[in-house]
Amino acid sequence: MKRSGDAYARLVKLRSFLALFFVLMAAITQAAEKPNILLIVSDDQGYHDLGAINDEIITPNLDRIAREGTRLTNFYVAWPACTPSRGALLTGRYPQRNGIYDMIRNEAPDYGYQYDPEEYAVSWERIGGMDTREVLIPQMLKSVGYRSGIFGKWDLGIHRRFLPTSRGFDDFYGLVNTGIDYFTHERYGVPSMFRNDALTEEDKGTYCTTLFEREALRFLEGHAGKDPFFLYVPFNAPHSSSSLDPKIRGTVQAPPEFEAMYPPVETEFQKGKKYNKEASVPTKEKRYRDYRAAVTCMDASIGKMLDVLDQKGIADNTIVIFFSDNGGSGGAKNDPLRGHKSQTWEGGIRVLSMVRWPGGGIPAGIENDALLSSLELFPSLASATGATLPEGVVLDGYDWWSTLRGETESPRKEMFWKRRDQRAARVGDWKWVDMGAGAGGLFDLSQDIGETNDLSKEKPDILKMVKDKYNAWYQETMIDAEPRGPFKDY
Repeated sequence: MKRSGDAYARLVKLRSFLALFFVLMAAITQAAEKPNILLIVSDDQGYHDLGAINDEIITPNLDRIAREGTRLTNFYVAWPACTPSRGALLTGRYPQRNGIYDMIRNEAPDYGYQYDPEEYAVSWERIGGMDTREVLIPQMLKSVGYRSGIFGKWDLGIHRRFLPTSRGFDDFYGLVNTGIDYFTHERYGVPSMFRNDALTEEDKGTYCTTLFEREALRFLEGHAGKDPFFLYVPFNAPHSSSSLDPKIRGTVQAPPEFEAMYPPVETEFQKGKKYNKEASVPTKEKRYRDYRAAVTCMDASIGKMLDVLDQKGIADNTIVIFFSDNGGSGGAKNDPLRGHKSQTWEGGIRVLSMVRWPGGGIPAGIENDALLSSLELFPSLASATGATLPEGVVLDGYDWWSTLRGETESPRKEMFWKRRDQRAARVGDWKWVDMGAGAGGLFDLSQDIGETNDLSKEKPDILKMVKDKYNAWYQETMIDAEPRGPFKDY
């Protein structure tokens, strides 16, 4: 009987051990199956500037993402220029709600003035930043084991408390403000490249897109197949170069080998005016060529990241998201949209966007016309990774996965914008635009994506309905919401 009892006890222990083993294995498997995330954001890229739809530009790797994923043709950002757009995508909150509803930049360079170090140290560009109470995507993902890196354009504050490594990112290399010279890494003469929380000039002279590629590949090599990762690569390309030199400032810098991929420009400079003075400035043809070359260089860097995902065997379980931070400018093409960067016409806020995730059931090679926005990233990445949404935080986005899979219509029915005196609202297919000084109107985007036929007089009831919804949104996000700096008065 004793032996039988011992055998029974050993059997119980074995079963307990096996049960614990399988629980642990399930937990390990579940952790391993958490999707990796590669979020790529370009800067001022046009809605039409994708080789797959525009044979004037070379983008084989972006074309690949479109071919292997879904292109979102009805995708919006939350503001028509850099800083607030980037703050909104990382928080899932309208700029008016998170407090970053205008640019953190100095205006003096617009008049040809260079700050000395003491002036710059107390300038708005140096001291402004996103409210530290805001929760960003990497902070949310950290709770479920993600390692996060950002390589490129930050644009949400330079003081240490505002930098990426204080906001959930584990690794940062890039520019801290809205733009730089691509080779000197200076913003109008001020050094602006950081590694983690310290200014660096270690790579001065090297084209910055190449540097962001280098750092992103280093991060991938270090984390692919190990920890689940969130890799955010916000390029500054093809944003114009932030140099006081009129020959440079008026265009985009690009490496010669990528310029050579496009037809030569006969006349690169012409007489013009800059800072109210006679100057030699780039021709339109040069600006157009340089812009396309910068996009193609960025595309080549993206291709190397995609290659690493393939080599590591993790491409199927990596969410790849690409979009521009706002509408195109300079040499960009926003066809068939009206307007451009800095405007609330479609050309300033509807942007080129694609999503690839084979393991998540995202269809390949199709266009999805559902109304979606960059505000959807925060809740959608929480859903995909099993992360818990931050308690007590009002989000303005929706989980988009069932919409991308074609299973449901988009939960988003409305979208609103305000940039200083410019306002816009989209409700269903109706778009109201107020550009100030009497410009704007009411447009039916289902019939008039180019916003050419103002229906304000023909549809006064619809105009009132859309304006009323805009006013309610403004009351909620600007007046009633818990105040956030840096712009709000509280």
